[in-house]
Amino acid sequence: MTRSRIRTVLEMIKFEHSVFALPFALVGALLAERTGRAGWPAARTLAWQLAWIVVAMVGARSAAMTMNRIADVRYDAANPRTQNRALPKGDLTVRFAWTFTLISAAILVIAAWQLNRLALELSPVALAILFLYSYTKRFTGWSHIVLGFCLGISPAAAWIAVRGSLDPRMLILCAAVTLWVGGFDVLYACQDVEFDKQAGLYSIPKRFGVAGALAIARVMHVLMVLLLAWLAWSFALAWPAWAGIVVVAALLAYEHSLVKPNDLSKINAAFFTINGYISLLFLIFWGAAVLVTGF
Repeated sequence: MTRSRIRTVLEMIKFEHSVFALPFALVGALLAERTGRAGWPAARTLAWQLAWIVVAMVGARSAAMTMNRIADVRYDAANPRTQNRALPKGDLTVRFAWTFTLISAAILVIAAWQLNRLALELSPVALAILFLYSYTKRFTGWSHIVLGFCLGISPAAAWIAVRGSLDPRMLILCAAVTLWVGGFDVLYACQDVEFDKQAGLYSIPKRFGVAGALAIARVMHVLMVLLLAWLAWSFALAWPAWAGIVVVAALLAYEHSLVKPNDLSKINAAFFTINGYISLLFLIFWGAAVLVTGF
């Protein structure tokens, strides 16, 4: 595969957006490594588990994003905002995209197999959820929540990868990530209201209007912050976790200040830049909290 083709593939799957879910998965893994244990596992064991979690995340996300592009190729070709993507332009073929999807899915399954039996058994379920999202906007305006859930399951999946079981408290983090991603996807979908009407697709902005969609996204992000506070309390995490929540809340407030019903010109900054900072800073603050908390 040539360098230019690799760049095209990475652009198709928006590889740089892996930063959104991966830090939350790593926090789930760190909590699993530390909670209820006298100390940290051996460095080699820890590195092995974290490496396979990262591989699984990359495989899952690559498969999901490529499947989304395959499912939406007709809509992408008709939408002026997306018609320059690789499949509508013909830079990549649908056959290549299917092959890439299957290889990426296989990578997820192999990584799950390397982690533990439960992770392996649940890997097809994870793929089914990820692939389902690509079709939800054809029949429900709440597809944003489904997308959020696709990323939201990552902390629980990481906990299972480490422990071979699931602590119910991880569902709080799953819900928080679901609302976070769903909320910023609602913001992003405001760009496509007119196209959604023409194409017969469903979305929150189409159903409630841009102003209503922005209000719904704000509520979702407020709930996310409250869930993070509940999670920090439930694990009795040290002060860096609470500082991280304050930082996340401040960045979310700034994100919403950039997007107005009559001005969507800063939507890319709100969607890509701010949410990238939120995810990375969450990992830094909560990773520090896990290190200093006495479990």
